[in-house]
Amino acid sequence: MGFVSEFKQFAVNGNVVDLAIGVIIGGAFGKIVSSLIDDVITPLLLKPALEAANLTKLEELTIFGSVKYGMFLSATINFVIIAFVLFLIIKGINAAKAKEEAAPAAPPAPSKEEILLGEIRDLLKK
Repeated sequence: MGFVSEFKQFAVNGNVVDLAIGVIIGGAFGKIVSSLIDDVITPLLLKPALEAANLTKLEELTIFGSVKYGMFLSATINFVIIAFVLFLIIKGINAAKAKEEAAPAAPPAPSKEEILLGEIRDLLKK
């Protein structure tokens, strides 16, 4: 098998394509989560604290005039919020899967033989 044909077989293999799709969807989902955190949740949670400190952005916090610990604090808070939101999403997905698995399967329909035997039984009873 030649190098080109081996590469072609590798590149079109279902697992590679699935992985590529997963990475693309993961990147798009990451943007959604980042926007949710940066544009919705963080401002709602931090606005009262920032107003009390007379700041507009958390990144503006400094110590000794040049050490911007606000950037570190912002990244840490974003991480905790993202982890919590992802935890809630995964918890919801797992709960939905558990409900799906917990639903009892319908009993199988009786086979032709069972139906026929039931009819014979009923006829013999008469």
